[in-house]
Amino acid sequence: MKKYTSLAAVQVDLDTKLLTCTDLVKYFLENIESKKHLNAFLEVFGNEASERAQVLDRKEGKKGKLFGLVIALKDNICYEGHKVSAASKMLENFESIYSSTAVNRLLAEDAIIIGRLNCDEFAMGGSNENSAFGPVLNEIDNTRVSGGSSGGSAVAVQANLCHASLGSDTGGSIRQPAAFCGVVGLKPTYGRVSRHGLIAFASSFDQIGPLTHSVADARLILEVLNGQDEYDSTAIQNRVTSYPIEKEKTYKIAYFKQAIESDGLNPEIKAAFLDLIEKLKSKGHRVQSIEFPLLEYVVPTYYVLTTAEASSNLSRYDGVHYGFRSPDAKNMEEVYKKSRTEGFGKEVKNRIMLGTFVLSAGYYDAYYSKAQKVRRLLQDEVSKIYTSSDFILSPTTPTPAFKIGEKTKDPVEMYLEDIYTVLANLVGNPAISLPMYTTSGNLPIGMQIMANNQEEAKLLSFASDLENF
Repeated sequence: MKKYTSLAAVQVDLDTKLLTCTDLVKYFLENIESKKHLNAFLEVFGNEASERAQVLDRKEGKKGKLFGLVIALKDNICYEGHKVSAASKMLENFESIYSSTAVNRLLAEDAIIIGRLNCDEFAMGGSNENSAFGPVLNEIDNTRVSGGSSGGSAVAVQANLCHASLGSDTGGSIRQPAAFCGVVGLKPTYGRVSRHGLIAFASSFDQIGPLTHSVADARLILEVLNGQDEYDSTAIQNRVTSYPIEKEKTYKIAYFKQAIESDGLNPEIKAAFLDLIEKLKSKGHRVQSIEFPLLEYVVPTYYVLTTAEASSNLSRYDGVHYGFRSPDAKNMEEVYKKSRTEGFGKEVKNRIMLGTFVLSAGYYDAYYSKAQKVRRLLQDEVSKIYTSSDFILSPTTPTPAFKIGEKTKDPVEMYLEDIYTVLANLVGNPAISLPMYTTSGNLPIGMQIMANNQEEAKLLSFASDLENF
């Protein structure tokens, strides 16, 4: 079977009977089996996906917007009657009793869910090396990371194990692995997609979004997922039923001068970015460098606030309410201590401890309260940029996919991989990573576009143009 890079092409062949949903599912199941070594899937819903495909093949009349889309879920998105573990021993074999709003909306539009995907434990990580079930391997080079935390979601699309996947993005967890794996990754505006049924990491940052082969498919999936939800009070109330693509418009584009001049930026990525700027100018876009004096505060602010929220959100996993309970505990105190010590991995424990520290009575004002004020300043400064610019452009990551184990000994170096992505989560704006270049070693390079709040339509139009550069 040929490799389909858009759902539109799939649906054409389904309509003309050159293809069936059953054929698609069979093809992907064979691919998943042959590429098990990548460790992208934690569980495959083979029989269930095959049965649903047969039902859809018999469907008469109007078909859903995602008819024939074979999609997989990051292992922190709930699906009723299916396991969801957040790639943690703490929730191993836990079965969800309800479906997330995102899953319900996919199924309502005739998508086929084929399995759940590996990720960093509780979505904490930038390399997918923190999963309790082992790292996800990058298909291009199995010695390199897939990116995180949605590494399984990126590799599943990269390796053609499904058409598309859902990930979650707290500080770049969709866009960074998308860049490392050479696929499209979209983080919508905060609240654009309901978080109901998403296992929480940092509630004021988390956002569900798609990873796909094309901007067109990301757009279609967002059209299905977005809109108000009675189960999520932070969901944006208006439902966008269509994101029309405006072709060949010219835009005003800004980029941060000090970010591109940073010593930490890989020379090949810098060269690719400068090449993109020249191409944009040749197409009539206005591109200008700007100073952003708060850039150095972005990563520290992000990690203070997200670890604080993680400390609060993960307090429920204590061996008493639910989750892993240590079999060696002999009294109530040991139940708490041993269950959390044995149930959580090292990175999750690090972040819980850091979050507890910044929330403690003696340090709340010095760290957490101050970080909230900086977040407000960041939102104000970014809003000012959009009064004279349509987009903020940057590389998605400062380096291409690095070797497995290369950065695990230096958490600061690992955290700085998020330097270009976390701003969108701090201010809540939509951003997309596009696979536009490759290094001399054939590793993908992603470019990121960040739009103003709730301006996904403009973002997707521009991304659609860039996709064809």
